[in-house]
Amino acid sequence: MAYDFKPFDARIKEIGEHLAKELSGVRTGRAAVAILDSVQVEAYGSRMPLNQVANISIEDARTLRIAPWDASQIKEVEKAIQLADLGLSSAVDEKGVRVFFPDLTSERRMQLVKLAKEKVEQSKTSLRQARDEVWSDIQQKERDSEITEDDKFRHKDEMQKKVDAANASFDDALARKEKEIVG
Repeated sequence: MAYDFKPFDARIKEIGEHLAKELSGVRTGRAAVAILDSVQVEAYGSRMPLNQVANISIEDARTLRIAPWDASQIKEVEKAIQLADLGLSSAVDEKGVRVFFPDLTSERRMQLVKLAKEKVEQSKTSLRQARDEVWSDIQQKERDSEITEDDKFRHKDEMQKKVDAANASFDDALARKEKEIVG
């Protein structure tokens, strides 16, 4: 009898997407809009994500342009960027706010690589937890005589192949991010 790996596959995909989002937030020396995803602006009496009060675009390799839809929000946008403490500098001009990405020091690059490794390790931990849940389910099905012992080990091998493939893709993502950070 075949085991239904669809929920496990969906969980692997979810973990991979979460890792990609987390890694996109790790700053490199290049301008990236994703770094501002966590910035919240005080606008109209409530806190809102920056991308809901302004247009964000890449001006050049080290500069982002933030153009608030309401010009009265420019000071709030600049304040939110400063409070986010992302290691970026900003300047206000007539069109909005420019955000500058400073050159990374070698020490900061190593901190960012370490942070990226931590995020990958968190993803691998989540994957191990999902794998353990599936393995427990497979063992329970064998105890309940829903599958044979041979099926149990065949399913275990199939599950491990999926885990190995996911871990390899996580390692690839880390290698790409390291290359981006280091240079």
